[in-house]
Amino acid sequence: MIVDAHVRLGRGREVSLDADQLIATMDSLGIDVALVAPDERCIAYDNREGNERVAAAAAASRGRLIAYAVANPWRARAALDELDRARDAGARALNVDSVLQGFDLLDGLIDPLLEFATEAGWPVYVRTGTPPSALPLPLASLARRWPETPFVMGRSGATDFWIDAAPALHYAPNLYGDTSYAPWDTVLVELGRDQDIGPSRLIFSTDAPYTVPRSELRRVLDWPIDDDARRDVLGGTIMRLLRASHG
Repeated sequence: MIVDAHVRLGRGREVSLDADQLIATMDSLGIDVALVAPDERCIAYDNREGNERVAAAAAASRGRLIAYAVANPWRARAALDELDRARDAGARALNVDSVLQGFDLLDGLIDPLLEFATEAGWPVYVRTGTPPSALPLPLASLARRWPETPFVMGRSGATDFWIDAAPALHYAPNLYGDTSYAPWDTVLVELGRDQDIGPSRLIFSTDAPYTVPRSELRRVLDWPIDDDARRDVLGGTIMRLLRASHG
């Protein structure tokens, strides 16, 4: 099974993607399942609209799509209520973008949402790569505060901060790297020799519509790793994290 761990559905500032287009791309590439988040506007502001859109797409997909939930933590109690509604509608993970949502990862604002995710057993995807508020090493510090919660390091610090991705994985054992953008090819030999970090700590994502999905998949298929490790990267690890949230 191949699982794309992060896609955004809707109309962004530069690109857009709808569910029909996504599933057509998945079919052409042999991707079985994708985790879908709302677009930029809905992550930042109209959380309800975005959550309803991805929940509807997931419900209509016959298991091909899995919904993320989003909530701007500035909304306090209303944010938690929104996550509760999204969970009831089928969401199975939390999606965070501290730049779009306007906070620092370590300022405490996100903590109530992380408590919700921890109690729900949800993995948490956090986009990184934009200074000063969304970087790999601060995310690793945040992950260490919540050791029972798995965090996915979205974009792995790309582009300028990818060099911090491996140290961040060293620092937080519950942190997982996202394969999109970041040149993991250049550090894969090191990871393969590392007892603490290996390919099983990397999770395949196309980050569509911001990338070329075929190229993102081809890169992972070409990595010089064994079949078991490739299965982990391409879907095994993220599916284990999602199954853990459902017992």
